[in-house]
Amino acid sequence: MTTPSTQIAFRYRPQDSATGITRETAKRLANTLGVDETQVIHMALRDLALKTLPQYEADDGPLSPAQVKQLQKSAPKAKGGTLGSSLFEIDKPA
Repeated sequence: MTTPSTQIAFRYRPQDSATGITRETAKRLANTLGVDETQVIHMALRDLALKTLPQYEADDGPLSPAQVKQLQKSAPKAKGGTLGSSLFEIDKPA
């Protein structure tokens, strides 16, 4: 049994828009996905959470100059060379 504090009111929009959908659209989604309307809402909220909320713990902020120097020392050095091929045409100077 759920308590009133665990429930929210949900109202469908009178027409589909960027900020909501009609019940008819929710029913179509549920039918297409093979789930009920409540599950459609949960799936949509989960997608929004993944796209919007950070998926990692906040760090301690910017690196100190000493940390940057240590990273530069430990990073592999770039090797010189020539371009063997390219996906793009490169204009050669005339």
